[in-house]
Amino acid sequence: MNVNVLRLDHRLKRDTRITTHVCLTARAFGASKIYLAGEEDNKLMDNVRDTVKRFGGSFEIEHTGSYMGVINNWKKNGGKVVHLTMYGSQAHEVAPEIRKDGSDILIIVGGSKVPGRVYKAADWNVSVTTQPHSEVSSLAVFQHLLMDGKEFDLEFENPVLEVIPTAHGKNVNIHDENC
Repeated sequence: MNVNVLRLDHRLKRDTRITTHVCLTARAFGASKIYLAGEEDNKLMDNVRDTVKRFGGSFEIEHTGSYMGVINNWKKNGGKVVHLTMYGSQAHEVAPEIRKDGSDILIIVGGSKVPGRVYKAADWNVSVTTQPHSEVSSLAVFQHLLMDGKEFDLEFENPVLEVIPTAHGKNVNIHDENC
């Protein structure tokens, strides 16, 4: 199953930090690409690409002028859409069903008010609790449930920096950038 993320309504002056964290979370939990809808933010996209270059993998980031175009193309190509909202079915109840379906998944996380057409276009409107909280936490919890904990085993190809888990201190392997 290929997982992509669509971040709605990015605003330069307000959302740079949270959108960066959405991108990093998507990557760390196994997504292969994120689409940013809203204002184009080349600095943010360059920072995410730099992280991928340093920590490995092939995660992509792309700005889109049409979030509905991304959704419609995804569905046209046979993928399914999961919209994370506090108004949907409980994540822990539907994640096994979504995983079992096996389709490529586009996970949508909102910014400001999400238009009704996004709710209608989603195959699943999924709630990570019924309380307001962060897009970052919603994405992390849902991807964890979707991956069934396998994100801990992900390996990212060609890292320059590779963090080695340790109980105390920092342990980082630094690989030759020219490999």
